[in-house]
Amino acid sequence: MNIHEYQGKQILKSFGVNVQEGIVADTPEQAVEAAKQLKINYNSDWVVIKAQIHAGGRGKGGGVKLAKNLEEVKQRATDIIGMQLVTPQTGPEGKLVSKILVAQDVYYPGASETKEYYISVLLDRAKGRNIIMYSTEGGMDIEEVAEHTPHLIFKEEIDPKVGLQGFQARKIAFNLGVSGAAHKEMVKFVTALYKAYEATDSSMFEINPVLKTSDDKVIAVDAKVNLDENALFRHADYAAMRDVTEEDPMEVEASASNLNFVNLDGNVGCMVNGAGLAMATMDIIKLAGGEPANFLDVGGTANAQTVKAAFNIILKDPNVKAILINIFGGIVRCDRVAQGVIDAYQEIGNIPVPIICRLQGTNAEEAKKLIDESGLKVYSAIALKEAADLVTKVLAN
Repeated sequence: MNIHEYQGKQILKSFGVNVQEGIVADTPEQAVEAAKQLKINYNSDWVVIKAQIHAGGRGKGGGVKLAKNLEEVKQRATDIIGMQLVTPQTGPEGKLVSKILVAQDVYYPGASETKEYYISVLLDRAKGRNIIMYSTEGGMDIEEVAEHTPHLIFKEEIDPKVGLQGFQARKIAFNLGVSGAAHKEMVKFVTALYKAYEATDSSMFEINPVLKTSDDKVIAVDAKVNLDENALFRHADYAAMRDVTEEDPMEVEASASNLNFVNLDGNVGCMVNGAGLAMATMDIIKLAGGEPANFLDVGGTANAQTVKAAFNIILKDPNVKAILINIFGGIVRCDRVAQGVIDAYQEIGNIPVPIICRLQGTNAEEAKKLIDESGLKVYSAIALKEAADLVTKVLAN
C-alpha cells in the first residue's frame, strides 16, 4: 500500500529519523497558516509547496515550488491544489492534486556546502534478504544513475538473523563520503531508517534526497513508502492512512469484495481462482491472439456473490470484448461455480460480451452440463486449449 510523503515522514519521525518538517494543507488559506507556523517553530522564512500524490517526479511536472513570502505561498498553493499533475510515473492522464505539504526550507546557508544522497531499503527477493541501496547522486532518477554511472550505486545486504550491524551503517556513511559530525549523523540516520522499515513491515522505503545540511545535519527531504498490505492487520494505524482517491476505482471496488484485481489494457476480461492459474490464463489469452484486460483472482471459495462482483468490475471496462472464466475445482466444486455464473448472469441481465467458461476438477462434467443447458450465451470448455480456441473464435467475430 502506497502512502503520501507527509504520512511517510510521520512514520519515519516516530522512529527517530530526522525529517524535513511540514504541515499538510487542503486550501491556499491553510497553506498560508502553515507557512506562518513553520516560521514560528523552525524560523523558516522560505517554504516549499509540494503536491501530495502517489507518484514520483512531482518537481518535473510542476508539483514542487519554492515560496519566498506569504503572497507566493498562497499563489503557489492556488496553482498546485486542483491541478492535474502529470509526471513520468502517472502516465499522460496525470493525477488530481487534492492536498499539499507546506515544508520548511532546509537548504539554508552555513559553514559548509549541502549535499544530496539517495538511500532506499527494500527486499531482494532473489536472495531473500533486505538490502540498503544508496548513492552519492541524490535528487536524481536512480534509474538514470544506474544506467550511466552504475559505479555510484552501492548495496548493503542485511543478514536477517542479526539485522543491520553498526559496522554496516558506518560503511554506508564512509561510501557516501561524509565525515566528522555528518558521519555520525548519517550512521544514526541509516540505523533509524532500517529500524523503521523492519518495524512497519514495509516493502520499500525510498528517501530521495537525503540531505546533509550546511550545519552537518542529515534529514529526509522526501519519503516514498510502500507498506506490505499482507501485514496491515498488525498495523491498524497505518491501514487508516490508505487514500483510495489515489487508487484505480475498479481496484478499490475489487478490494472491498475481497477480490485480487489489477487493471490492465487488454480486451479479454479474466476471472480465475488462484494467482498462478490467473497468470497462466493471461498467457493463454496472449497465445490466442488477445490481450488480458485484467488480473482477477476470485480465490478458492468462489460463489455466486463473488462471481457477480467480479462480473460487475470486469464489465466496467469498455475495452473488454470477451470474458474468460477459468476455474480449477479443488476446494470449490465446479458445479457450484457454474451455478454461480448462471445466477450472476441472470441477476445482472444482458451481458454484452461473450463468456467462455472453462471449468476443470471436481464435478467438471456436471458444471459443463449446467452451463450448456442454461440457455445463456456462455461457451463452456473443459480443456485449456479448448478455452483458448474459443477466445480466438469470439474475438474474430
